[in-house]
Amino acid sequence: MLKPEEISRIAQELRITVLDMIYKARSGHVGGSFSCAEIITTLYEYFMNVRPDEPCWPDRDRFILSKGHAAPMLYAVLSKKGFFEEEKLYTLRQLGSPLQGHPCMFELPGIDMSTGSLGMGLSVGVGMALSARVTGRKYRVFVLCGDGELQEGQNWEALMSAAKWKLDNLTVIIDYNGVQLDGNVNDIMPLSDIESRLKSFGIHTFKCDGHNVEDLINSIQAAIRYDGPAAVIAKTVKGKGVSFMEGQSAWHGKVVEDNEYEQAVKELTGLLR
Repeated sequence: MLKPEEISRIAQELRITVLDMIYKARSGHVGGSFSCAEIITTLYEYFMNVRPDEPCWPDRDRFILSKGHAAPMLYAVLSKKGFFEEEKLYTLRQLGSPLQGHPCMFELPGIDMSTGSLGMGLSVGVGMALSARVTGRKYRVFVLCGDGELQEGQNWEALMSAAKWKLDNLTVIIDYNGVQLDGNVNDIMPLSDIESRLKSFGIHTFKCDGHNVEDLINSIQAAIRYDGPAAVIAKTVKGKGVSFMEGQSAWHGKVVEDNEYEQAVKELTGLLR
């Protein structure tokens, strides 16, 4: 098992990989991929029981990237774990590539659920967690949602179901970066006190710094140990690691130009020293 500082370094290295992927593709969502780098890396490097050489192993833990536009970071993590060769990363969004703009479970090993339309991932996660209970399997289901995504009503129906069925094998993680496609979440459709709102739906909550791996590990461990469905509210920064991207809605899915790419690589590489 890797140490927190090792996981943190991998996450930062994968930000550079994702930047390269998106720059080559001239398309892709860099801001939301950067905000969840530590979250996804920590799940796969510390918590999830998976077999890259047997991606459909029935007892594997499941991961659903409900905020499917952050697919580049998930692809980078899966490649790092050995689900497919690294060279394939640089076919992102190219015609015929299995690395589509949003994850497709029928095209790429390691993808447990096709996601794209925001708000659907949590409902599928509830179904997977219920399936594990019915079939007697011990796998755990992790669902990563965006905060803007929680404006979709379907999430709250799913949370009510998770609470009713006391799904202690379901862990929800919220990438709480405060920014969505068109601006700040609080300006577009405020979530108010998200912690209190989750609790009112019967979901126990834990809060952490989503870029601090040790903090993430402690919070996710606490959520796993909780006797019921739990959510980790991970405070993050959209576009984390690149000064001109951080907290900017314009970088939800903006094309990276040559001069921007060079500056971003310089800043991201500097953080590795």
